[in-house]
Amino acid sequence: MVRDICKLYHQAQELNEQGVHIGSRDEKTGIQAKEHAHPTHQMELGKPFAKEYEYELYCTQALIANFEVTFVQILNPTVGDTLTYDDFVNHIITTVETDHQGSFLFICDQLNTHKAATLAQAIAQLCGIDDDLGVKGKNGILYNMDSRSAFLRDENHRSSEVYTPKHCSWLNQVDIWFGILSHSDLRRGSFKSTGELKQRILGVIDFFNLTKAKPFR
Repeated sequence: MVRDICKLYHQAQELNEQGVHIGSRDEKTGIQAKEHAHPTHQMELGKPFAKEYEYELYCTQALIANFEVTFVQILNPTVGDTLTYDDFVNHIITTVETDHQGSFLFICDQLNTHKAATLAQAIAQLCGIDDDLGVKGKNGILYNMDSRSAFLRDENHRSSEVYTPKHCSWLNQVDIWFGILSHSDLRRGSFKSTGELKQRILGVIDFFNLTKAKPFR
């Protein structure tokens, strides 16, 4: 499986020319919107950066991000207050709809959300599959996570999942990008609301896409 995923990364350009997008996808939760109690003092000659350690926490934001391997872009990021099954499914639908003619292979880990019954139903609808998917916990494709993951891995679908082996998150390139996000000005930022934090996250993504994007080796 490790070799298969590495092969996908190497074939990303060729597959894109055939209308197939290779996306490395994951979620980053618990991004804190916090405002420091006193202004931050920037570095001066002979003086270090000084940040107030007391802060007021307003809540958190959750990010769903797709690292588009061919063009080295964060595609269709979703930032919101929650990360529910419905949030995730809506994200997948809107991402696939960014290219009505193409198809998507999403490299992701084996989180339960990535094998959800609601996701299988959404993919069936996107692909125009009218077959009975069964009932969760009883029969058919929706029976359990194994049956659903087999359906979601089908490369004949417009959107299919490529699961990384357990304990191999390092294979997922978007997790490298999350490190870039964590070391951006978000780490030292002070935010008065989740809305302000959301705009900063989207601003960091836009800046990365325009100026810093380059393939990971």
